[in-house]
Amino acid sequence: MSEQTTITEILKGGEFLIKETDASSVFTPEDLNEEQRMMVETANDFIQKEIWPNLDAIDKQQEGLTVNLMDKAGELGLLAVSVPEEYEGLGGDFNTSTALIMEMGKSYSFGVSFAAHSGIGTLPIMYYGTEEQKKKYLPKLASGELKSAYCLTEPTSGSDALSAKTTAKISEDGTHYIINGQKMWITNGGFADILITFAQVDGDKFTCFIISTDSEGFTSGNEENKLGIKGSSTRALFLDNVKVPKENILGEIGKGHYIAFNILNIGRFKLCAMTTGGAKENASIAVAYANERKQFNQKISNFGAIKHKLAEQAIKIFASESATYRVSGLINDTIKSLQAEGVSYTDAALKAAEEYAIECAMLKVYGSEVLDYVVDETVQIHGGYGYSEEYPAARGYRDSRINRIFEGTNEINRLLTVDMLMKRAMKGRLDLMGPAMAIQKELMSVPEMGEEEGGILSAEKKAIANAKKAILIITGAAVQKFMQNLKDEQEIIMNITDMMIELYACESAYLRTLKLSSMKNEEELKPYVEITKVYFSDALERINLHGKHAITSFAEGDELRMLLLGLKRFTKYENVNTKELRRNIANRLIEANKYCF
Repeated sequence: MSEQTTITEILKGGEFLIKETDASSVFTPEDLNEEQRMMVETANDFIQKEIWPNLDAIDKQQEGLTVNLMDKAGELGLLAVSVPEEYEGLGGDFNTSTALIMEMGKSYSFGVSFAAHSGIGTLPIMYYGTEEQKKKYLPKLASGELKSAYCLTEPTSGSDALSAKTTAKISEDGTHYIINGQKMWITNGGFADILITFAQVDGDKFTCFIISTDSEGFTSGNEENKLGIKGSSTRALFLDNVKVPKENILGEIGKGHYIAFNILNIGRFKLCAMTTGGAKENASIAVAYANERKQFNQKISNFGAIKHKLAEQAIKIFASESATYRVSGLINDTIKSLQAEGVSYTDAALKAAEEYAIECAMLKVYGSEVLDYVVDETVQIHGGYGYSEEYPAARGYRDSRINRIFEGTNEINRLLTVDMLMKRAMKGRLDLMGPAMAIQKELMSVPEMGEEEGGILSAEKKAIANAKKAILIITGAAVQKFMQNLKDEQEIIMNITDMMIELYACESAYLRTLKLSSMKNEEELKPYVEITKVYFSDALERINLHGKHAITSFAEGDELRMLLLGLKRFTKYENVNTKELRRNIANRLIEANKYCF
């Protein structure tokens, strides 16, 4: 989109369900400019030279190593990308940040330390800090002189973050707050200089504070012995009558939940970008091993069963990367549009993140589950060697698992997706019921047998429009059935979310491939079309299954028959020889000896 695009022309959060997206408006990895590609290359060089040779030492938490690596990342400007230039950052746009964090997804547990500092450890000050706080902290966070941690979770408050027990009471002289409590699972807890910490002022006003770790009364527990991401520092932190100057309140008293939730929106998006980067690296590891390993006098990459796995890894990664950059572009365009209207960058960034909170929640679920699939199959392709710590597959497998828990569990994010959708509909921000009722009327009528639209990916275009109808009729019927009590039907909500996630992945892959059709010739475009068709073939089946589970949970009689008939009608897709297409996709990977799409 051009710099002059207005916010009204940009698809709003959740509108993908009821509106068509123009492929030319979608941001894709192919649209990264030279400066953004240089930043990615800088990150890649850093990872290859500094991270990969030290992976074992990082995992053993060699004294001072991660801090030293963070300093080097700071010297290269990798910590400063999102920080505005007036605070000695690089002032990169949202797409630049996305490209960087996706590349850092290849850095295993160091990437967790990096993201916790540069994302949730820095952005709260950038978005909510006073001018004095920004000037004091942001330059040192951008350079790496200060390291940061984000402290939300407590022993008794995980998904229910607002039930935090940490307290903050104003001192008698009114100059500072006295904070008492405990935080759990804090990334960078062993070396952070400042903490973005949440506490209840007077026991009931959820508030954010900037706390220095050299404060009297602050202590940290031992390093957690974790299943994976062993190289990241994870500790419990204890606050015993810690005195915090009142000027260290971040945002407003009693409004800490705005900071917590809006930063989590961005954190969820960035987690998807990181997991996608990690998936690309692990897929490359799988391809390289399959080309190297011989059994029955030939490379195992020659076998159909292995080709299926390699292709399926690539297909899911392509969809995840396409969806990630699509949302990145939406957020980036919205920020620029709001700035053009006179909104400050930080306020524009916050509004954009809130606008696409639905998409960020879906991406968090999708990206983390794609990575889990990829690392699992990478272990499987390695066979017994995949279970050995001498090979890279094991580390990727262990490190991946946390991502379905980080930034809100995938279950919470599935529930949030529909909850946010319904709230927007009730507030009039999104018209869901109008289209849902229109589709119900369409179901009662005889299907029109007009001419099929021709052109590239025309079957996929039709499948997307129909899948949206399937989701809308089921969502509309569930809302009519349960009204306000729908929130208690978690299984149905998760069914609907899974349908939405599959739709978004399908549409994102389709839009990227369609956009590529204007850049590539027929032969160059062929693998992308094949990837898209295989994904659609399987995804429409999954959408049908999730829909069936939802419908049979609440409908019966004529309503049941009508909804099932509609679901079947709206999840049809052309027959595709997925075996042959997967072999074609795998052969391209095998020839490149890495993930190459």
